Amino acid sequence: MNPIDFLIPVAHAQATAPAQPGGMMSTLLFPIILIAVMYFLMIRPQMKRQKEHRAMLEKLGKGDEVITSGGIAGTVVGLSDGFITVEVASGVQLRVQKGAISSVLPKGTLKSI
Repeated sequence: MNPIDFLIPVAHAQATAPAQPGGMMSTLLFPIILIAVMYFLMIRPQMKRQKEHRAMLEKLGKGDEVITSGGIAGTVVGLSDGFITVEVASGVQLRVQKGAISSVLPKGTLKSI
């Protein structure tokens, strides 16, 4: 017997338990459920918002009152493929990207402010 055996117990190999028959199915089921939950809680609502934003930009026309993502409110005076010209004050026009338009205001909103 070794003197170190008194300080450190000797580890003996133990027989392993046999694999349970349903182990593989439960292992694969958790990631599938996790992906489904992420899809319905995160990915699907984001795709719906993108679709609504794209539809709003398609319907945009001259004379619409809009707010940009930077918080600037103005009236649309010009449209092109990628940019929109917004008049924010009398004689002051800004060119912004179409994607920067966050919402369309009801008619007459800017006049009441």
